[in-house]
Amino acid sequence: MYAMQYEITLPADYDMKVIRDRVATRGHLMDAYEGLGLKAFLIRERGLDGSPVNQYAPFYLWDDTGGMNRFLWGGGGFGGIVEDFGRPAVNHWTGVAFGFGAARGALPRGASRLVERIAAGADPATAVGAAVSAWEQRVTSPGVHSSVLAVDPRRWEIVRFTLWEAAAPAGVDGERYEVLHLAAPHLGEVPVGRQWA
Repeated sequence: MYAMQYEITLPADYDMKVIRDRVATRGHLMDAYEGLGLKAFLIRERGLDGSPVNQYAPFYLWDDTGGMNRFLWGGGGFGGIVEDFGRPAVNHWTGVAFGFGAARGALPRGASRLVERIAAGADPATAVGAAVSAWEQRVTSPGVHSSVLAVDPRRWEIVRFTLWEAAAPAGVDGERYEVLHLAAPHLGEVPVGRQWA
């Protein structure tokens, strides 16, 4: 399991209807994408939910690296992003844990993402273990559709990403997003629970 996200930060006066229309007309193209657990088409709008920026920032959960590779450089979709917005940096993390919440059957409308660095000199086992405990509490929170925990061992950072039935609750740490569309063709194939023995 691999998590992936890129962020396209747009001008302060950008008409976010352009992104909404883009997702409305193209989002369905990912609804049957091979190897894709989920793609949450996410936006943040300047001045809403505390966002300082206009941003398009889709989040992916891949159950297959072949699908991820095909998307990024095999002619499977990322080329449209590069053509329209330039080539953004793509953050990616190795999956640690994934689970469904009580709102699994709902269409998620909100998302939250928290990225934290593991302190220099800290034991990764301790840091990731603590993050798993926090993730276990999050996935059982009311309104959770699903939640993923993943780690980038190059930068030693942990990402906690959660899809919510409604807007991400006030007080949730990190960035809050609106979900414009959820493509989840192979979500049932993503392993549930902690991803190590």
